[in-house]
Amino acid sequence: MPVEKPQLVAHFAARFAAAPKWVVHAPGRVNLIGEHTDYNGGFVLPLAIDRAIWIALRPRADRRVVVHSIDFDQSGEFSLDALVHDGNGWIEYLKGTAWSLQEAGYRLTGWEGVLAGDVPLGAGLSSSAALEMAAARAFAAVSDLPWDVVAMAKHGQRAENQWVGVNCGIMDQLISAAGRADHALLIDCRSLKKEAVPFPPGVAAVVLDTATRRGLVDSAYNERRAQCEAAARFFGVPALRDVGLEEFARSADGLDDATRRRALHVITENDRTLRAAEAMRRHDVQELGRLMNESHRSLRDDFEVSSEALDAMVECARLHAGCYGARMTGAGFGGCAIALVRSEAADDFVRGAASTYQQRIGLMPAVYVCRAAEGAGVA
Repeated sequence: MPVEKPQLVAHFAARFAAAPKWVVHAPGRVNLIGEHTDYNGGFVLPLAIDRAIWIALRPRADRRVVVHSIDFDQSGEFSLDALVHDGNGWIEYLKGTAWSLQEAGYRLTGWEGVLAGDVPLGAGLSSSAALEMAAARAFAAVSDLPWDVVAMAKHGQRAENQWVGVNCGIMDQLISAAGRADHALLIDCRSLKKEAVPFPPGVAAVVLDTATRRGLVDSAYNERRAQCEAAARFFGVPALRDVGLEEFARSADGLDDATRRRALHVITENDRTLRAAEAMRRHDVQELGRLMNESHRSLRDDFEVSSEALDAMVECARLHAGCYGARMTGAGFGGCAIALVRSEAADDFVRGAASTYQQRIGLMPAVYVCRAAEGAGVA
């Protein structure tokens, strides 16, 4: 269920016998197009969604952080003067964010608060990045820190990489920090330059969770990454982002088949992502949908990171007359697909796609109709 600010404030008042000084939030995200391009120095086109992590808080006189999670019905606390990694739960994301900020020289103030969210866990909608950015927003508010979206996104990424131990890129934290309502964000993953691109009016972004989770993704991810690096060395460039389609066509026969197809996906996906942003600027939803369909084919056949469930979900989505296009989204091997759907057809699409998928695969998917939302902020 969506988090309601009055309910969060009421929970805070019941726990701390006072009103919070701030209520902060940070959204989850979904990537429209641009998959496995981030670690190749390329382009991505995500949007922040209207599901978020919220924290109601007030400062403390000491340097402790005391937090209660409504969703898990758990409390946790730690000292900013003695940060210790001692578990794998939600509190580690707060600790990691504090650690990264303090390592950079920020003087942090302690706080107490309550936390709740409606970003589905494990669905590929970046609940972890939302929690990191909500924590960063809380520390920025209570410690009077400047809110620099790129810097804060880097701290969230560092927390996840080095404290939590997940080797993610920066896309998730950056879109959570910098999202714009009714816009996607075209991000250059090398320069971190970002451009807000208007989301087409009359169109809904529908996230379709296959109810399957990624297996063996770490070894497959590492293998794909190594193949991309090998291809970049073959072309004599820092990253595949620097190889154009014409150069690839001239020289790619010198690569083994698997590496050639991995490189082909990345190079064409970068091109598709830039063309998708241009189609959005023109409100050309048909072209945007076509590019999403082609992205899925490339991820399935060239990069080979799809799955039976993801392919079935994409096919079920495309059967509906209101669907412009659909593709898997995220690392692959399970998780979610995303579809662009006429807004007035969204309810019928949800029922139809879910029913058809359940009949085909035997699992009931979770389906989320999303709109492009603002990035992290103070409510």
